[in-house]
Formats: sequence, structure tokens, C-alpha cells
Amino acid sequence: MTVGTGIESCRAALELAELHEEVFAALGIDPHRAGDPEGARVPELRELLEHERAVAVGETGLDFFRVRSPRDRQRRLFDAQLELATELGKPVVIHTRDAETETAEALAGFDGTVVMHCFSSPDLLPTVVERGYYVSFAGNVTYPKAGDLRSVARQVPAERILAETDSPYLAPQARRGRPNEPANVVLTVAALAEVRGEDADELGARIDANASAAFSLA
Repeated sequence: MTVGTGIESCRAALELAELHEEVFAALGIDPHRAGDPEGARVPELRELLEHERAVAVGETGLDFFRVRSPRDRQRRLFDAQLELATELGKPVVIHTRDAETETAEALAGFDGTVVMHCFSSPDLLPTVVERGYYVSFAGNVTYPKAGDLRSVARQVPAERILAETDSPYLAPQARRGRPNEPANVVLTVAALAEVRGEDADELGARIDANASAAFSLA
């Protein structure tokens, strides 16, 4: 999965997906762009989402940690993309940071598939599990001070766990300080397997199956 976080990066994501048969795209306008002209380009996003290689809406959501866009505009953009996902029958990939309550409220009326991207909200886990959302972990789960995140990873149901890189960010501990890349996902999977007491190859196969189910790739 490659991700677009604005209209031009969505177009670039689709170009990659067209070039490589194993690549699919998630397309969205992230919350940081809600306050600038990008936030008004939802009609263009809708057109791009009709592409056969676009399999999800996102990342979309709320970010109240670095409030680069007004909160009310973030919420309006989030709601608009949830409506798109409902209309097009696509899953949503959710970015949330310091906005757990508001994110849960926004998603309460959404009946489609939800993938919690780069999960780092332990307090949100009970709601996430109850609603049957997918939970995706990135390289930060490997960091020495991320004990609470590893505790969360132990609790995610086997049929709902995913892994990602969030490239070029959040390189796993063994590659920390360098730009992240897709190949490093094996390090994150290994860390998840260790904390869950599972075989890494078996967990990797399950994550692959989960991703195929979440994004209707099977």
C-alpha cells in the first residue's frame, strides 16, 4: 500500500500503483491540509478514488498534537472523506493524534472498514477492539520507551493486526536515524511477534491475509 496525503501525492501514488501490479493506493487529504486550499479539493479526490488501483480513503482523521489546521476545519474535512468512503464502499485509513475522543465520535456513524494507521493511542484500544477496527503498527513499536505500545500490540485480536512502515518516517530501532523504507516492515513484524509470543513468519502471513481482507485484495 502506498499513500497519498494530498491531491498531487495521490496522483503520484496512483502512478506507482499503475507501474507495479503488487502496489495499491490509499488516497486522502490529511488533517494538516484542512486549513489551506488543499482542504477544498475533495471533489478532485473523489475522482481519483474511482481509479481501480485506489482501494481505500486516507489517510484522513484528526491531529490535535500539531494543530497546523483549525480543529473545526479538520473535522469538516474528515467528515467529507468519511462520506466519500461510504459512497464508494471503500475502507478508511485513520490518522489520529491527541484527538482520541473526537476521532471515536466521528467514526461512530461510519459502518465501513476502519484501519487505524500507525496506532499510538492506547486509551482508544477498547473502542477500537469493540468496533472491530484493524490496528496497524509502525516502527515506533520497537522503540525502547514504547512499552505501552507493545502492551497494546499484545491485546489486538489476531484477525485485526496489521503492520506498516510509515515511510520515510518512524524507522524501526535497528534503523533509527535513517529514512525508513518498506523493506523495514520485517523488523516491525519481528518485534510484534516477539511481544505476542508468536512465530514471525506465521504472524507475517496472518498480517498479509488481514491486509488482503481489509482492502478487499483477495
